[in-house]
Amino acid sequence: METPSYLETPQGRRLAYHRTEGTGPGVVFLGGFMSDMAGTKATHLEAWAKARGQAFLRFDYSGHGQSDGAFTEGTIGKWAEDAAAVINAVTSGPQVLVGSSMGGWISLLLLRRQLVGCCGLVTIAAAPDFTEDGFWESFSTAAREELMSHGVLHVPSDYGSPYPVTRGLIEDGRRNLVLREPLALPMPVRFLQGTADRDVDQSRAIMLLNHAQGADIRLTLVKGADHSFSTPDCLALIDRSIGEVLGDG
Repeated sequence: METPSYLETPQGRRLAYHRTEGTGPGVVFLGGFMSDMAGTKATHLEAWAKARGQAFLRFDYSGHGQSDGAFTEGTIGKWAEDAAAVINAVTSGPQVLVGSSMGGWISLLLLRRQLVGCCGLVTIAAAPDFTEDGFWESFSTAAREELMSHGVLHVPSDYGSPYPVTRGLIEDGRRNLVLREPLALPMPVRFLQGTADRDVDQSRAIMLLNHAQGADIRLTLVKGADHSFSTPDCLALIDRSIGEVLGDG
């Protein structure tokens, strides 16, 4: 495994990242909840960018992958701070953000708060507000009481070990919701969503499309694609979508 570079954020968190030099605008991949920058989409996009001579950045949030910190100490707000810190420290000029699942939420949060310069957005199975509308809404009264009294609840996952959902994650998530207030996206935007996604229903993608405000926003539904969105056809669609927002002919 290639040794990453490291950045200490203004908040004192040490983040691992891989930066590929190239022409701009650069492309930044923002991964999902409990995922890391060694995943299929992140490494595929790095190879795609290298082949184009395009600048590219992938990184791990604190408590993920090769970055320092405990996962259970993380929150949406902290991970958004991580993303803003590494993007602003190691890239120059407006970037194309590519947010996968939770990374889609974090991308939208960065843009709503104008924390990074952005000239294009691509989301893959974006999961805005999932701590409230996904986790909390699905919990029984007993599960909610356990979470609030013990500080953590372990939720079954299709991807291995259960997810540790903390009280801090839920409470911080409520301070960072993006679907309750106007969401202006004045750059080219492509939302990608699979119809067989068991984690993010396609109705969520349609809600995001209807909620976002902008002149060049499109949603593509891929019949049969799951949450990983990592088949060769799905990866090729991600490539094309990034090319569109970059202005490829």
